[in-house]
Amino acid sequence: MSGGELVEAVSILFKETPAHSSFDRHNDPIPQYVITLAGVLEFTTVGGETFTIHPGDVLLAVDHTGSGHKWRLTNDEPWKRAYVVFKEGADTRFVPDHKDESVGEPNRSPTVTAAG
Repeated sequence: MSGGELVEAVSILFKETPAHSSFDRHNDPIPQYVITLAGVLEFTTVGGETFTIHPGDVLLAVDHTGSGHKWRLTNDEPWKRAYVVFKEGADTRFVPDHKDESVGEPNRSPTVTAAG
């Protein structure tokens, strides 16, 4: 986000999933940020790209159609996260970081990955 502009959120929801859980292919219902607060998970996009999400990572969930994405927790912590929901069609001003090609994963920073 540039210039300190705020983007109005419709809602924010906090959720916790037990360690070692997984969720097979599904879509997100609406555009939203998924902010990981605790836990480490392997995330697979609709296109088959797999990467690891760590605490502090922000994912922009935009796969509303098709087979969707899936995830599984890879450590002994529950996955604690916040869903920040925006109006349909809202400009979230999300700017994904570039991938670190040396490890094949997104960089570690607050705005990491856009899902597709």
